[in-house]
Amino acid sequence: MNVEFNDNHLERLFFDPSYNDGRPEEIVKAFRKRIQYIRQASDERAFYAMKSLHYEKLRRKDQRSMRLNDQYRLIMRVKVQNAVKSMVIDSIEDYH
Repeated sequence: MNVEFNDNHLERLFFDPSYNDGRPEEIVKAFRKRIQYIRQASDERAFYAMKSLHYEKLRRKDQRSMRLNDQYRLIMRVKVQNAVKSMVIDSIEDYH
């Protein structure tokens, strides 16, 4: 699945191993791992199959979330353009 970033900081967080955006190392590591899952998946059904990701649809703006840990969630949305699905990464949010 294609991945797009809605925030330059998140894009840098994924591609630059020395950058942490002031976030805890545990969150950065989980974020990079989740992006790898997304890139390897053929479509979003694979995320529902992995119960540990806690992939769920949110009520707002057609967004979805995926758990990074008990406190943080990766917020994203599915974008379909020319019959190609992409996952747009919007933010990392603290749910507590």
